[in-house]
Amino acid sequence: MDIVSALQVALAQLVGPSAIFYALLAIGLNLHFGYAGLLNFGQIGFALLGGYGVGIMAVNYDQPLWLGAIVGIAAAAVLAMVLGVPTLRLRADYLAIVTIAASEILRLVFRSTSTDEVTHSTNGIYGYSAPFYAQSPFDNGKQYSFLGIKFIGGDLWAMVIGWSIVALLCLMVYLLSHSPWGRVLKAVREDEDAARALGKNAYFFKMQALVLGGCIGALGGVFNSLASPSINPDFFSTAQTFFAYGALILGGAATVFGPVVGAMLFWFLLAIPDVLLRQATAGDNPLISMTEQQVGAVRYVILGLAIMLMMVFRPQGILGNKREVQLDA
Repeated sequence: MDIVSALQVALAQLVGPSAIFYALLAIGLNLHFGYAGLLNFGQIGFALLGGYGVGIMAVNYDQPLWLGAIVGIAAAAVLAMVLGVPTLRLRADYLAIVTIAASEILRLVFRSTSTDEVTHSTNGIYGYSAPFYAQSPFDNGKQYSFLGIKFIGGDLWAMVIGWSIVALLCLMVYLLSHSPWGRVLKAVREDEDAARALGKNAYFFKMQALVLGGCIGALGGVFNSLASPSINPDFFSTAQTFFAYGALILGGAATVFGPVVGAMLFWFLLAIPDVLLRQATAGDNPLISMTEQQVGAVRYVILGLAIMLMMVFRPQGILGNKREVQLDA
C-alpha cells in the first residue's frame, strides 16, 4: 500500500472545501450546544435554506449571488425564530425533536415534484456559480500541486474564500464569548433558574444564540452551493448534522477553534482508511476482499470508533475544557 499517496489525499481533505463546510456547520452548533446548551439536531436545515437561497435567486430570478446569500441567511433566521418561539421555554429535548423534524420536512418539500418550478426537485439546481469563479485569480481548470497535494484551481479559490470566512467567524465567536453577552449565555447554559434570578431574560438570550447559530449554518450552505457548485435536496440529510456534531465533539465544544480543528480532523480520519482500504482491495490479488460499498461503510465504522475512544479518554475533545463539560453535564 502507498502510505504517502494516502497521506497526500488525506491532507487535501484536511483543508478542502468539505472540511470548510462542516467547520461552518460546527461553529453554528458550537454557539447552540457549546455556549447556550441548546440541542439543535436540524442544523442541516439551515444550510439547505442558505444554499437554495443562492440557487433559486440566481437561476429562477436572475439575481446576483450576494443577494441570494442574503435571502438564504434571512430565511434561516426566520426559521430559527419560528422553531424557537414554541420550544425554548420548554425542555431541551423539545428543541431537538422540532429541529430534526423541521430539517427533514424541508428536505422532503424541496425534493417534492409539487415544488419543481421553484426548487427543481430531485434534479437540483446548477449552472449559477460562474460569477463566483470569474473572480478567481487561479485557472479554474488547472491542477496545482503543493508538496504533492493536488488541488483544482476552482477548489483553491473556494478554499481561500471559505477559510477567510471561517477565520472571521472564529474572531466573532472569540469576541462574543469574552463579552458580557457570552458570559450570560454560559450562565444560562449552566443554571437557567439562577440566571433568571439575577434578572437575565434567559429566553431572549437563547433565542439570540439559536438565530445566530442558524445563520452561520446557512452561511455554510451558501459556501457549499458555490464550492460544489450545485444543490440537490438529498445532500441535506439528517446525517450531515450528526457529522457536524462529530466534528464538534472531536475538536471540543465551547472553544473558539474546536469546531474548526474537529472538522479538519473528521475529514482526515475519514480519508485515511478510505484510501488505504481502496488500495488494499484493488488489483487482481487484493489484500482484502471488500466491495466499494463495504469500504464506504467501514471507514465510518473506524471513524465512529475513534470518536467513541475520544469520548472515553478525553470527553472534552482535543481543545476542550473538562471543567466546562462537567458543568454542562
